[in-house]
Amino acid sequence: MLEINNLSVHYGRAIALASVNIQVMEGEFVAVIGPNGAGKTTLLRAISGLIELEKGKVIYNDELILEATKSQFKKVGRGGSLRPNEIVKRGIVHCPERRRLFHDLTVEENLILGAYTFKDDEQVEKDLQEVLELFPDIAERLDEKAGNFSGGQQQMIAIARSLMSRPKLLMLDEPSLGLAPIIKADIIDKICEIQKQGTTILMIEQDASIALHVSERAYLLEDGTIIRSGTCEEFIEDDYIIESYLGFG
Repeated sequence: MLEINNLSVHYGRAIALASVNIQVMEGEFVAVIGPNGAGKTTLLRAISGLIELEKGKVIYNDELILEATKSQFKKVGRGGSLRPNEIVKRGIVHCPERRRLFHDLTVEENLILGAYTFKDDEQVEKDLQEVLELFPDIAERLDEKAGNFSGGQQQMIAIARSLMSRPKLLMLDEPSLGLAPIIKADIIDKICEIQKQGTTILMIEQDASIALHVSERAYLLEDGTIIRSGTCEEFIEDDYIIESYLGFG
């Protein structure tokens, strides 16, 4: 479904990603783990078309959607990349780190913004009801401002807003960041439910223990480079992963 080939990104002279190769198959739950500053967020921003590629390309459902060029955002057929909104229309949806909600807007207004590419009001309303069934905790507070909610509830709103874009591939950046353990577990359960309903998941997660127990395959990103890849069973038995990321061994 998603193929990332030789992807490199620089911030000035600093290398953020160096020749990264990742594959995600349709229906999979794939995790990318690694320490702070490893390039995990940059990876999702690159796939979303939000930052320029130094080199490499991104292929989605056999379509070249991003390619490193001197002039970003030209038509792909002429040697460039799709714009971020065009990538969303293809079904790649990015739920960013730290939620990025519009705090002064209501919950319902935040959710409807997730459907900005769609013109069928009846279908958007249907999508809204389906999302609220998945997140009943926010269903009764649609008229409240998003900024009034707790961190865990805001994360639910952020994921719900992403679902309003009808993702085929949902990319989640640190969905458990800063949450209490019980809330963290609830959020992860919701993400697993979304995957079981047919949405492919690519999740960035610093909490390796959680990531490796819910996903099927994983990549370890350190200093902008993929240094491990394999099934989660292989990761859990890897001495380096155990010592560096699982806190035991």
